[in-house]
Formats: sequence, C-alpha cells, structure tokens
Amino acid sequence: MFDGMHRRIVSIWFPRLASDRALRLRPVEAPFALSLTRAGVERIHCLNLAAASRGLHRGMGLADARALCPDLLSRPADPAADARFLRALSRWATRYCPWAGIEGEDGLVLDITGAAHLFGGEAEMLADMRARLLRAGIAARLGLAATRGAAWALARHGEGVAAPGTDPLQALGHLPVRALRLEEDTAAALDRLGLRSVADLAARPRAPLARRFGPELLKRLDQALGAEAEAIAPVAEPPHYAVRLSLPDPIGLVSDVMAGTGRLLEALCARLKDRQDGARVLRLTLNRVDGDSRQVELRLARPLHEPARILPLFERGVAGVEAGFGIDRLRLEAVQVEPLPPCQTGFHGGDRPDGLDDLISRIGTRIGLENIRRFLPADSHIPERSFLIAPAAWSEPGGAWIVPHPRPLRLFPPEPIVGTGPQPPGRFRWRRMALETARATGPERIAPEWWLEDETWRSGLRDYWRIETRQGRRLWLFHTPQAPGWFVQGEFA
Repeated sequence: MFDGMHRRIVSIWFPRLASDRALRLRPVEAPFALSLTRAGVERIHCLNLAAASRGLHRGMGLADARALCPDLLSRPADPAADARFLRALSRWATRYCPWAGIEGEDGLVLDITGAAHLFGGEAEMLADMRARLLRAGIAARLGLAATRGAAWALARHGEGVAAPGTDPLQALGHLPVRALRLEEDTAAALDRLGLRSVADLAARPRAPLARRFGPELLKRLDQALGAEAEAIAPVAEPPHYAVRLSLPDPIGLVSDVMAGTGRLLEALCARLKDRQDGARVLRLTLNRVDGDSRQVELRLARPLHEPARILPLFERGVAGVEAGFGIDRLRLEAVQVEPLPPCQTGFHGGDRPDGLDDLISRIGTRIGLENIRRFLPADSHIPERSFLIAPAAWSEPGGAWIVPHPRPLRLFPPEPIVGTGPQPPGRFRWRRMALETARATGPERIAPEWWLEDETWRSGLRDYWRIETRQGRRLWLFHTPQAPGWFVQGEFA
C-alpha cells in the first residue's frame, strides 16, 4: 500500500572534480589541466573550462595539448587526494540527509526522502546545494528522481528533475542509452542496432536483449525505471579512537597523571583490539584548571594495542609537563592507526622482538624515530650497493646477510694511494700514515653493473685485496686493471 511518501534520490556529478580541487589550492586564470601517465604516455586527466574551450579534452596527449594550446598550465594529477576530497564532500552532503554515498570517482548520491521540507522544498534544497558548491568553486550538475539510476542519468545527461509520481520512462525516454550506466562496448553495440535512446530500448522485447547482451543490460534498465530496487550505502565514518577522563579534583603528581593515563589506555586499547587495529601515534592532552593545556605525543616504532607496553613510554613526556595549579581533565587520542591483525606465535622464534621495538620507541622519543636506522641487505655484488639504510620504525629486519667473501666493517669512498703493478704495494702511505704490507689475500674480481650509470665505476673491473699491515691496520684495497691504479675503500675490524 502506498504510504504517501515517494522516494526521492539526488545525484550530484562533479564533471571537473580533480581540476576544481587543484585550483582551490592554487588558483590560475588560464587554461589548466591535470596530467596522468598511462601506458607510458602523459595524458590529460582533468581540465578546466578555459582549456576545454580551446579544444582540449580528457585522454588527450599532453604534448598534443601543448601544441594546440601553448599557454596551457599543467600539474600532475593526484587521484588519492581527489578520493579524499570526494569523501570530504560526502561528509558535507550529510547536512541535507543522513544517507549520502559516493557514486564512482566523481559523484555523490543522496536519499533525501522526507528531508526536503526542512529546506523549504526540493527546489530550494537543490538551489542551496548549487549555491554552496558554486561559492566553493566546484562545478556540479544535479539530478533528482525517484530512483538512483534515473537521478544518475539526469545529472550526467541533461540536468533535470523528475517530479514525484512521474513515470520514469517519461523522464528518461529521450536520453541516450549511455544514461543507463552501461559499459561503453554495450552502448556502442546498441547504437549500431539503432537503439539510441532509453525509450527505444524499453520498447524492445526483453528476451532477445538478454540473450545478446546478458542480464546486466536489463538490470540497469529496471533499476532506472524503478522495477528493481537499488540500495544506497552511506559512507561509513572511520572509527575515532579517543577517550577522556574528567577528575573531581585537580592532580599534579606524575604518578597520578600516569595512573589516569593507564585507565585511558585500557579503554582505548580495548577499542583498538576489537577492530584489530594498533596505535602508531598517540596524543595525550592534559587540561589544567587555569584553562591552559599541555600535550604529550608518543610515536611508536610498531603499531600497538597493549596498555602495559605503551604506558611506560609516556613517563618521560609526562614528567616534563608543568602541571601549574593542577590538571582536571585528560584526553587520549590515537592520531595514527594501522591494521594489527592477530598473529600466530610458535616455539621456533616466530614471535616479534617486542623488546627491540620498545627500545626503538624509547630512543625515538628523544632523538626522533626517523633518526634510528638499520642496514638491510640488497641484491647487488657492488660494495656500495650491497646494503640499504632504512628507518628502523618503518622497515622490517632483513634476512640473513649472504656474503661469499669477507667485507670491511667500515666502507668509504675510494681513496687513491701510490702503487704499481697488479700486486699489492709492499709499502704505501694512506692518510699520512706510512704502512707496510704484512699479508695480502686476494684478488676478488668485481665487475661493474653495466646497466646502471655510476661515475665511480667508469674505470671498469676492480681486483679487491684484503691487506694486513704490520702497523695493525686491516684495509680493503682494489686495483683497476683497465686504468691502472690502487685505492683504499674500506677497513676491517
């Protein structure tokens, strides 16, 4: 039975979402385009009206576009930033209705059923949407109908409104078949058959269409005409990990603040465990009775959700806070969160080195996590490229170091010494020291990696020798046969 309320769906299409976002940050008064590399060719990803009026279009090669429009300004596209911007617009759209979802990469869909009267009617609501988006510098086209498919079609193929109770076919019949959200190949095939509009398609027998094009074609047609329901899933808000504690009396002792922080950590970590997440950055805000506040930020080497491991790491920061006349409220927030699924533990050393992670976090609070680095093995026989230096907090320990020959503890750029012939010199001077060779082991021949450009290896092959001197120095020397010369590149322990 009809309950007296028609379902009303609004579709908002942003035809220049990427360029509008970029121009909001850095406006320009000229033809402008965003470029994206596809299959090795830099092509136009999005452009403004000024560029479109000069004959440019999406998918056009950037070099061709510059030839056609010499004053074209361009920047690299950022699809990830565009997705974040669209998500922010979906949150803005909840001011009109609670059901606001994302439609593809450049649109929103809103279920405004029962909400239009709060703005004075549907026309007033749509006018308010257009005005706010226009003030924000965002081009938008709106469609309003009883179904999601019909609203999508009206927004992208002739902006319009289908009045409540109107037959959807009457509102969509004149639109091209592409308005049914069909694949490009399917729409082109329908055009070749002479089925160019929605009315032409709806008038044809369904069985032959299903046999030739599959069930997806009829599904899209039924969704647009209201014969098949289509749900609108609102954008789920990301979980917000924050807890607070209000105190009846001010506190000022470090032990009291740590006790309150411990209570907050237990509640916060319980939420993190439920969602299998771990905190990477935590911020503790201490509100004083005089209205001022102090913050203690903790950056962890690994995502954690164990209160017992996190709490001691706060002690140094809390001890440095000036409590003033007392602290009456504490707030703890997980600023950065990463997935932390349960991991299998066993008896064969599979457990994570928790002690090392905690040590990195403790030292990182003093000198910064980015300043704690580790060496990782690299797949190269060239000494300078046989290792990588990575921040310890954002890298995993490498596997075993497979070295067929001993390598020096210290490696430095080659330093020339005086020597002749392919055999190591018996006596030589290095860093103002007179050294005498006691034992020489080698040679180990290393060839350059010809596929990489390296100025230091232009001399060609190198014959490396391990030299033990009578003065106690253990050096790593090499000789270049193609351009005769001797160099010192490392020192053993």
